Amino acid sequence: MGSIGWYMFRTTMGAFLITVVSLTVVMWFTQAIREFDLITSQRQTLFVFIGITGLLIPLLVMMIAPIALVLAVSHVLNKLSSDSEIIVMNAAGVSPWRLVRPFIAVALVVSLLVTTIAVYISPRSLRELRDWGTQVRADILTNIVQPGRFTYPAEQGEIVKNDTGSFLVLEKGSVQRIEAGHRDPRIVTFDRYAFDLSKFTGSPQSVVYNTREKYVWELMWPRPEDGLHGAPLSEYRSELHDRFATPLYPLAFAILAYAFLGPPQTTRQSRTLALLALVGVVSLLRLIGFLSVIIGTRIPAVLAVQYIALIGSIIAGSWQISRGRAIEPAAVVAKIATAITERFAKATAG
Repeated sequence: MGSIGWYMFRTTMGAFLITVVSLTVVMWFTQAIREFDLITSQRQTLFVFIGITGLLIPLLVMMIAPIALVLAVSHVLNKLSSDSEIIVMNAAGVSPWRLVRPFIAVALVVSLLVTTIAVYISPRSLRELRDWGTQVRADILTNIVQPGRFTYPAEQGEIVKNDTGSFLVLEKGSVQRIEAGHRDPRIVTFDRYAFDLSKFTGSPQSVVYNTREKYVWELMWPRPEDGLHGAPLSEYRSELHDRFATPLYPLAFAILAYAFLGPPQTTRQSRTLALLALVGVVSLLRLIGFLSVIIGTRIPAVLAVQYIALIGSIIAGSWQISRGRAIEPAAVVAKIATAITERFAKATAG
């Protein structure tokens, strides 16, 4: 790629890493705060809380990485444009494809990252999240037996394990029972009561994972019983195509970012409009992807729409890059943008 190419590659990769880490931390915090009851009501340690909620990070990175790449490429292109480096390189006869090559290289690295996460890391972490969370919430020592009291009022209690299972044996206590047709509970006293703890133990259980928690090969070759005990097989198909389309987003977004922001812009206003257009196109592509996966559950043919949109955007963006020209807004759009800018300037000046 040459010294210029490596400089652009390092700058873009650094901006991408900073952006993806920052956005992931923010998104992780908003998701983790929902599980704060693990510390409050479930009496778990901060280590357990961070460990469980941290298993969401691979899924968040997979979703955020393409957006972070757009922000990184836009930042680098804006920096090169502000320093007039793009204009100088364009005047020196550097071809557009030589300039876009470092961004495509970063996009390929991001595509490899999200592919690895989508194929194995994300399903594995979501499985661990489900298993660990279920184990914590079913922990009898934190939910039923707590220092100084029992959920059942009793004078004494002990945990007994034998060949038939594990039991919480209570002596000289009472329990409240609500009977049908009666508003008030009935208090029943007992001399000795054995509470079965077998359902709270770590004995092997049959766990049915949802489509997000399935590995790619499990989505490609589902077992016959998956459609009976888990999600419908149509959801397996939609999730599989969503995983297949995931690596295309970074490549499409990088090419579109350069197509809109890479060529030299005549004015700052044109660059702002190009940035807004880029945001609109990227948002539209992501919306098409979400809708095709959702609707594709019922209408399989719709699953092809996201591939058509992504591949079409890559082809259209590549064609625009080959032209070496900036995407100029329509005259009516330019007039509207000028009027808004002038009105805003007058309002702030007054």
